[in-house]
Amino acid sequence: MTITTLPSIKDDRLIVGDKVVLTAVPANVGVSPVTHRSAFIGATSSTSSSRHLFSVGVLERHEFLCLYRFKMWWMIPRLGKSGSEVPVETQMLLLKVAEESALTDESSTDSENERSLYVLILPVLDGVFRATLQGTSENELQLCVESGDANVKTSEAMEAVFINSGDNPFEVITDSMKVLEKVKGTFSRIDNKKTPSHLDLFGWCTWDAFYTDVNPQGIKEGLQSFSAGGVSPKFLIIDDGWQETINEYRKEGEPDIEGIQFATRLADIKENKKFRGSGSDDSLQELVHSIKERYGLKYVYVWHALAGYWGGVLPSSESMKKYNPKIEYPIQSPGNVSNLRDIVVDVLEKYGLGVIHPEKIYEFYNDLHGYLASIGVDGVKVDVQNIMETLGTGYGGRVTITRQYEEALEQSVVRNFKETNLICCMSHNTDSIYSSKKSAVARVSEDFMPREPTFQTLHVAAVSFNSLLLGEIVVPDWDMFQSKHETAEFHGAARALGGCAVYVSDKPGNHDFKILRKLVLPDGSVLRARHAGRPTRDCLFRDTVMDGKSVLKIWNLNKLTGVIGVFNCQGAGHWPLMEVAKNEETSTCTKLTLTGSFCPNDVEFLEDVAGENWDGDCAVYAFNSGLTFSSLESFFPPHFYLINRQLKLKKLQLMFVGSLCKLKRKESLQVGLRTLECEIYTISPIRVFSNDVHFTPIGSLDMYNSGGAIETLSHSMEDLSQCTIKMTGRFCGRFGAYSSTKPRRCVVDMKEVEFTYESGSGLLTVKLEDGSISREIDLVYRYERR
Repeated sequence: MTITTLPSIKDDRLIVGDKVVLTAVPANVGVSPVTHRSAFIGATSSTSSSRHLFSVGVLERHEFLCLYRFKMWWMIPRLGKSGSEVPVETQMLLLKVAEESALTDESSTDSENERSLYVLILPVLDGVFRATLQGTSENELQLCVESGDANVKTSEAMEAVFINSGDNPFEVITDSMKVLEKVKGTFSRIDNKKTPSHLDLFGWCTWDAFYTDVNPQGIKEGLQSFSAGGVSPKFLIIDDGWQETINEYRKEGEPDIEGIQFATRLADIKENKKFRGSGSDDSLQELVHSIKERYGLKYVYVWHALAGYWGGVLPSSESMKKYNPKIEYPIQSPGNVSNLRDIVVDVLEKYGLGVIHPEKIYEFYNDLHGYLASIGVDGVKVDVQNIMETLGTGYGGRVTITRQYEEALEQSVVRNFKETNLICCMSHNTDSIYSSKKSAVARVSEDFMPREPTFQTLHVAAVSFNSLLLGEIVVPDWDMFQSKHETAEFHGAARALGGCAVYVSDKPGNHDFKILRKLVLPDGSVLRARHAGRPTRDCLFRDTVMDGKSVLKIWNLNKLTGVIGVFNCQGAGHWPLMEVAKNEETSTCTKLTLTGSFCPNDVEFLEDVAGENWDGDCAVYAFNSGLTFSSLESFFPPHFYLINRQLKLKKLQLMFVGSLCKLKRKESLQVGLRTLECEIYTISPIRVFSNDVHFTPIGSLDMYNSGGAIETLSHSMEDLSQCTIKMTGRFCGRFGAYSSTKPRRCVVDMKEVEFTYESGSGLLTVKLEDGSISREIDLVYRYERR
């Protein structure tokens, strides 16, 4: 019998395939097919209102991962098995519905004994209404539909939730976004957007270096200290602190009220007096031109808020009067105040926000961005975007005003900077997510906070999980970090495989150039992976921060290789809004040593980059050369473990010879890590180029994302006795490859060079001379005639 996976309601049950997803589905809930396996879920009411809470059924006994807004600006993940565990403001719900395989083999593994159906339940926008999910103590799953304006009402929301399913969770999410992009027409997927060029260059942001005390001299000192160390940023973000602002509520001689700085308003589109100094080099225009010329910067961005500044614009300012701003008082939705309140909104509720009418907002942006472009600025980072959801009253609702602001912003950026040179920030509501037409980069987690030791592991976990959803619409920005910080290696390794921009917020003179050189090539570019870094499939339903046993694994692809990062995020913090028992202090302050395993199969879609010559085996290169293992000698005696397909452990003496091993696709390797330790593995499919040559490039061995250096791989057979393998890429330092046999010659840019070859591991290494990083490497193999 053929079982359709199209969602349907039957006998008060929501059924996907032959699986019951929800029970006790009310009669006012309906399903509308979209494709052969997806549908919208909606509901009707007997009354018209600006906000509805509909029960859509009871959720029980299915593992789930959800992404929800724990505060107005940001999402984090949450796991559970019942409706009561679904938090308010849930914006993505992924269910794992497991079933026993029809055929049972006693020798098969537990994971092979069951097949899983992944069901994605995605609250979206329904016209001018915005939807979220939440649970009740009775395990009901509720649909919240709201407009944000008491005068914008409805009695039905029939396309408020999208549901789709499949056997690969990553494909389900991607396919769902493709369908929604076409059906809704309100947003564009990242594949259909033009991305800004700064993403592939190393950057510096002034925020954690200076905060709002940023000034021209400090910027020049910072760039000079980078240059002196031999690693120069190619893009710069001048963060908050450059604008002309006024705070009417600060009283001279009186102590500040907590959070009063957020009531500050923008008084002019031009820079403040710090950047209009008496010396010509201190003006913003001269600063931008001089630092580009002296330090080789290609892009300079500046910060501003979506409303102009934190408190909007100043209505009494002569420069602002042309935009007819007025003071509006934010109104938070019940969902926002159900989770963590935020001091920014609390302050603005009291003092108000200077709001420009949507009809005038393009004029404001165009004036601001036009001025910035005229003095050499190349783009903007636009913050505090979710504030618009609180200002919908009188403007047609939260979705309407958000979309009007976002469209005006995107149009102005493209017009004035000629590219989509825009970084969106504090924009994790679905109002913004599903209104993003051109914005191609957005921050995907709360800030990196150098002074908060318990936030570091949360940050890395949050960016990877949030990238599941946000990475379909934007290139995720995993935020800056500091290279000379106790967690710098942890953050640096994450950025290397995140598919994100790599930038730091170092104070002048406070850099760790050893770490920076693992991320930045001599020309200032970075080896950015192809996609958003996301948790591996076996981590999706594990609490990699708080369960005390699970490591976090993040996967990505390069052009010809895969990459996996393994991170121990346990024992250094706990998720907000998660209850922690009083006797569980170990969950936040005790260093935990964990073991985990990974295999090449953890890299999704590896076959897409492997090519037709792949033999199914992979060369696995450990960046840290097993150093995390050697620091755990009591954990791992001088052998490592290979887990075969039946998951039976067997000793493997000298598993790593140097840093390289060979694994079949489903063979696993154990790794041991302490809290805040990590390891990166390049997973390179081994290609068969002749009967005698099994080969694959690893890439630049001194870079975290070694395989990101490889651009092309080809081979030629001159006759039956000679095979030449040719690679091009951005190589520096040591180039490495796996080869089953030793080549006769190695030629780099048409010049024969020496190389080393370890026959035990198959590791071939070439020490490259300094110079251009765009190189061609040829390896020549000769065979004895038989």
